Amino acid sequence: MTSTGIRLHAPEPGWAVAADVVVVGSGVAGLTAALRCEAAGLTTVVVTKARLDDGSTRWAQGGIAAALGEGDTPEQHLDDTLVAGVGLCDEEAVRTLVTEGPDAVRRLIATGAHFDESTEGGLALTREGGHHRRRIAHAGGDATGAEISRALVEAVRARGLRTVENALVLDLLTDAEGRTAGVTLHVMGEGQHDGVGAVHAPAVVLATGGMGQVFSATTNPSVSTGDGVALALRAGAEVSDLEFVQFHPTVLFLGPDAEGQQPLVSEAVRGEGAHLVDADGVRFMLGQHELAELAPRDIVAKAITRRMQERGARHMYLDARHFGADMWEHRFPTILAACRAHGIDPVTEPIPVAPAAHYASGGVRTDPRGRTTVPGLYACGEVACTGVHGANRLASNSLLEGLVYAERIAADIAAGHTAGTLHARVPAPLPHPDHPRHPLLPPEARLTIQRIMTEGAGVLRSADSLTRAADRLRGLHAEAREALHENGKTAEPGVDTWEATNLLCVARVLAAAATLREETRGCHWREDHAERDDTAWRRHVVVRLNPDRTLAVHTTDTPEFPPTVHGAQPTHRPQEQ
Repeated sequence: MTSTGIRLHAPEPGWAVAADVVVVGSGVAGLTAALRCEAAGLTTVVVTKARLDDGSTRWAQGGIAAALGEGDTPEQHLDDTLVAGVGLCDEEAVRTLVTEGPDAVRRLIATGAHFDESTEGGLALTREGGHHRRRIAHAGGDATGAEISRALVEAVRARGLRTVENALVLDLLTDAEGRTAGVTLHVMGEGQHDGVGAVHAPAVVLATGGMGQVFSATTNPSVSTGDGVALALRAGAEVSDLEFVQFHPTVLFLGPDAEGQQPLVSEAVRGEGAHLVDADGVRFMLGQHELAELAPRDIVAKAITRRMQERGARHMYLDARHFGADMWEHRFPTILAACRAHGIDPVTEPIPVAPAAHYASGGVRTDPRGRTTVPGLYACGEVACTGVHGANRLASNSLLEGLVYAERIAADIAAGHTAGTLHARVPAPLPHPDHPRHPLLPPEARLTIQRIMTEGAGVLRSADSLTRAADRLRGLHAEAREALHENGKTAEPGVDTWEATNLLCVARVLAAAATLREETRGCHWREDHAERDDTAWRRHVVVRLNPDRTLAVHTTDTPEFPPTVHGAQPTHRPQEQ
């Protein structure tokens, strides 16, 4: 795989540091990878966009899924995951997840994470949508992510790992042979380094999280702007399954004009017995699925959306008044506080909820060791597409995936370092280009992109809505490109313009993949193709960025991903977008 030669318009790096590994991101995946690399004797640098404890991991409420309970087995966990993924999971990837998962959770506990315990002294386990057993370990009631983040951050600081906070990653550096040579980044604010610089390393681990900010309403924090996926595309890597964006069914409804990050009402609330009802108090999930409110998320989100359409309503309700004040205060204190902060008291009234963008099941395509199609570039966590989630992530598998595949990446890097297959510790990157090839969008384009995507590629999609979205996105791209080519002008380099440009990049890929997949499967809902089509579409959509900034789109032969080495061979004629 060769690089596209495309980089963001940015100043030349004014400083540089060297390492064996640079990990970009500080969630469960990034910090686990960093700690395991450091334990293997590798000089490791962690780069993160905000503070070490910011990002999506901190916001995870429900918990982490693993076969840890009595009577539960990895095989049962595998079965539930495959059902949720609607025929598109890579079964071997899922088997890796569920068999290595329990020990990975135990190692997380050994690192210092404290999970809630039952009265008998073992882990307190709950259920969430799609799980037939109680296998969700949680912490602080509904503050699992915060506890995991705390434990990992403390471990990183205790071991003295070098960290660069408030740093937005820009682009991958490569050497003359096309291998990874590090990253460029921009450090915001005061510190040992400031402005644009570089970390030179033969191995780069992307753990940058999701891209929820591509939509107007999301549960993702403001930093989730698809930076890792956009970087990988510019570096020539393949991305897959970006059409499968999971919309969480129960997000606190703050009004029709609410934008940005919205408060999540964890699926664990339904796991403990809350009911979804309409304005008349009717439980509309009964009869829709054998698990009712605990059906997989795509089914619940669709049912809520349909009921909203039938009733002409903007939201439904989650009724958990029967929990009582004591259970709310001890089991779900974070959600209770968030609701009350917005004038809703779940103890005495139902919670208004509606679906919002939550999790990207797709991302940068990897193999079972986290390797992408670019030599030396790895990806794990939400930024990656390992094949585990298929068309719809099973609840609470995300934290587990971050743990398991981060450990696998660290083992692969360490093995390569020991075997001498990693190239020189301080690789020589190709020089910074004299003329930037990728124009930047103005900051205000962010809101425009979010509204385009919400209208055209949200929970409900069709050929017409997706075509309109793709045309408008293409117009934004052409406008910026023409301004650069005709008069050399582009938006001023900075965090806002880099983020907006990254959002446009991932939005174009998502719209192209969603347009190509003419079926309804998992969390991809096409109104004009309402049925699942296994004959034509039990395969993955893969996208690359061409050097001329067009998109090359093809599909895999089977639900299993081909090796990342040299990339997959297309079964359909590539479509330029």
